[in-house]
Amino acid sequence: MVSKKKDEDLELFEEVAKEETPEAPEVPDPVEVVEEKKGFDPLHSEHGPLNQMIRSNFLEYATYVICDRAIPALEDGLKPVQRRIMHALKEKDDGRFIKVANIVGHTMQYHPHGDASIADALVTLTNKRYLIEGQGNYGNLFTGDRAAASRYIECRLTELARKELFNKELTEWIASYDGRNQEPVSLPCKLPLMLMLGADGIAVGLSTSIMPHNFIELLEAQIEILREKKRTPVELNLLPDFQTGGLMDVSEYNKGNGKVKLRAKIEARKNNRLVITEVPHGTNTESLTSSIEDAVKKKKLAVRTIDDFTAEKVEIELTLSPGASQEKVTQALYAFTKCESSVSSRLICLRDNRPVEMTIDEVLRENTKQLLKILEGELELRKAKLLDDFHNKTLVQIFVENRIYKKIEHCKTYEAVYAAIYKGLDPFKDKLRRTIVDEDIEMLLAVRIKRISLFDIEKNRKDIEDILAELAEVEKNLKALTGYAIRYIKRLIKDYKDQYPRCTESASFKEVEVRELTATELQIKRDENGYIGTNVKGETILECSSLDKLLVIWTDGKYKVMPPPEKLFVDDSLKRCEIFDREKSFTAVYTDARITYMKRFKIGGAIMGRDYFLTLGEKSKLQLLVDGTPEGVYVKYRPAKGQRIHQQRFNPTDIAVKSVKSRGNRMTTKSIKYIGDEPGRWWDHNDEGAMPEGVML
Repeated sequence: MVSKKKDEDLELFEEVAKEETPEAPEVPDPVEVVEEKKGFDPLHSEHGPLNQMIRSNFLEYATYVICDRAIPALEDGLKPVQRRIMHALKEKDDGRFIKVANIVGHTMQYHPHGDASIADALVTLTNKRYLIEGQGNYGNLFTGDRAAASRYIECRLTELARKELFNKELTEWIASYDGRNQEPVSLPCKLPLMLMLGADGIAVGLSTSIMPHNFIELLEAQIEILREKKRTPVELNLLPDFQTGGLMDVSEYNKGNGKVKLRAKIEARKNNRLVITEVPHGTNTESLTSSIEDAVKKKKLAVRTIDDFTAEKVEIELTLSPGASQEKVTQALYAFTKCESSVSSRLICLRDNRPVEMTIDEVLRENTKQLLKILEGELELRKAKLLDDFHNKTLVQIFVENRIYKKIEHCKTYEAVYAAIYKGLDPFKDKLRRTIVDEDIEMLLAVRIKRISLFDIEKNRKDIEDILAELAEVEKNLKALTGYAIRYIKRLIKDYKDQYPRCTESASFKEVEVRELTATELQIKRDENGYIGTNVKGETILECSSLDKLLVIWTDGKYKVMPPPEKLFVDDSLKRCEIFDREKSFTAVYTDARITYMKRFKIGGAIMGRDYFLTLGEKSKLQLLVDGTPEGVYVKYRPAKGQRIHQQRFNPTDIAVKSVKSRGNRMTTKSIKYIGDEPGRWWDHNDEGAMPEGVML
């Protein structure tokens, strides 16, 4: 059964679709001409009624998920299931705790889904503290423990919810999903509830993520809004506040949209210990401890033992390894564990049953307007009630003091009784504030004899004086509604300030230099069998981070860029293993087909794990590889018959830096015995005068 409300929602979404999709001018479609010749084309032809049915059903489903399940309403800040839970609690409320299972069953009269979703929503609302007070095991926000079954736990409305969320006279009602009951369209909420509770929801085509804010800060901001002048609107500076506490960086947060970075609060203690006392929102001690254990296993944290003493408050004690720095371990906790996280926010809600994206300021201003409207409605209702009480008590006073009841003693008909009372009251009409109707006569005829006594007459006069005094106060508040609203908010602040302090501390985070923390995290070793890696026993050839990329070069000029390997076979042909820097320049000398070349180059970009050559191929031999550009390259040739030049010095600065794929400049065709960027013991200094400078082609 589709309710009238859902039909209206569907019509609203169809209107929005029409508004957002302007009608295109009618142009003859060439596809239609082709269809006449070729027949039906499933990709371009207009489909039949099944296509229309699917489109209609999908639109109806999307409307339902957005409006009746996932997105909270701006008016009362609640999703439908939460609103129905609150309504059920109000109907059952007698001030005492009630079994959650009973509330779940009662809510099912209004909510067309299973009991599990209702119970989960009730537990979530209870853990947010503001609206529902729980008794029993409702789980633990800090440890992540789940709540007990609904038959074991109890709940009731908080005093805040009981006073500030409900008013039958100001509530708009609709039929429930089965038509048997009436449920509220929205609650007449006087609190900025959506910003207090926060919300998450995924609908069809959109999602919302609203962060919770501090109740008292929201109230103080509402006072600023009420006091602002029209020409100078106040700038609100409202920041999220999470029950789990922690530290918060809002540099990327913009009034309800953007991102917030969160950190655990970590305290340094004696005996080389760190204690985590608050965790980031969305994290619990179990997942946090697990992430710390993983980081310890990967040797990213110098922590010896982890002890979780969390109960009512978070307390995770970390004992550091001997010689470890508390400051460095703290930075590593933020870098490698869930001690630091980020939460994205996008404020989408339903306004007039349509999804809109808003800012915190806009939402709070709308809530403040609603507050004024509800307060005005309550005052008007109270005024009407006081006027009715004044009218009734004044009529009774006139009826008794002037003994009008005596005039009906001899009336023989009911009509005569009515006429006698009307006639008796006629001289006193000036004392009343509205005309007399038949219902008033019925009320007077029901006055008991004992009320005619002197005691009751005096009490009635006192009641009228009190009513007039209160009526004057109500009319005064109606004329100065803004001041009345400010006093109302201040009373709330006074009553609840100590109960809801700010939990999350605002701070500015300095980026953790992860590479600096992990610069010596891993050791690349080489053994006698020709293996290198982190899982190899042997001589340490390099210390690096797990975040680094390594450049491995072989003697034939083959090179590869890869993450630090656990175990890699390189044989005896390894030339170099170092941390990869794509901008680093090299000078290389290699021989291929009896010709020796020199080149200056940068590695540049490379695909991870792929084989490349800085020489001409596998048959080449890398003679020399040095960083940067040396002052000279010294070459000693092998003796050969008729050879006049035995050694030469080449100047690398004579050639330009090119890509790693370039062949390089030709040096010599002679066979090289020794080569280096500095003259070694093999260099004949006595032969320098007769040695010609090397020329490269």
